[in-house]
Amino acid sequence: MKQFFKNLFKKLKFNPFSKRGHVKLGLYGPPNGGKSTLANRICLDWLDEEMSSVSHIAHETREIKIKEQIHLKNAKGKELTFSLVDTPGIATKIDYEDFLKRGMKKAEAKARAKEATKGVIDSIKWLDNMEAVIVVLDATKDPYSQVNITIIGNLQARSIPVLIAANKVDLKKANIDSIKAAFPQYDIVGISAKYGKNLEEFYEEVFNLIK
Repeated sequence: MKQFFKNLFKKLKFNPFSKRGHVKLGLYGPPNGGKSTLANRICLDWLDEEMSSVSHIAHETREIKIKEQIHLKNAKGKELTFSLVDTPGIATKIDYEDFLKRGMKKAEAKARAKEATKGVIDSIKWLDNMEAVIVVLDATKDPYSQVNITIIGNLQARSIPVLIAANKVDLKKANIDSIKAAFPQYDIVGISAKYGKNLEEFYEEVFNLIK
């Protein structure tokens, strides 16, 4: 029956099945790489509202956040609709003492560590729901980390299309070449989510990612 309607719409030169209407696009990466900052930037650009809170303290985002029906348009007239999924930062080790060093009280630090651990588990589980993923990496840090290898390995195991956003290129220590050398199998675009640098190229890469 669906094929019948597809053929019918084709004859009528109107085909609502010709573009994917409800794609889940996930933002993944280690803590403090800029996922939530990028999520806010995308939502401000296309919805005029923010999505997530951000902080200099790791694991500010500790639960899955979803923003539905984001509509992208480019200069060529192409349109893309997707749900943006901002995930908690993935870490191979979460220690409440790290939060103590940030000035938190012991009870608060332990609670945050517990929530952050659950968030990591949820992030991995949610990979099975993703049609495509943007991995947000801090371009000032060494990409050859256990966390990054874990993230990329999980994505490769599921054959999920990936775009790597090398964030914080506004900083002098940023080194996109090191990320390209670490993950040559993926397209990589350098951005500054905080200042909106190179977002036009980023959005074009998103179009290429979700075909």
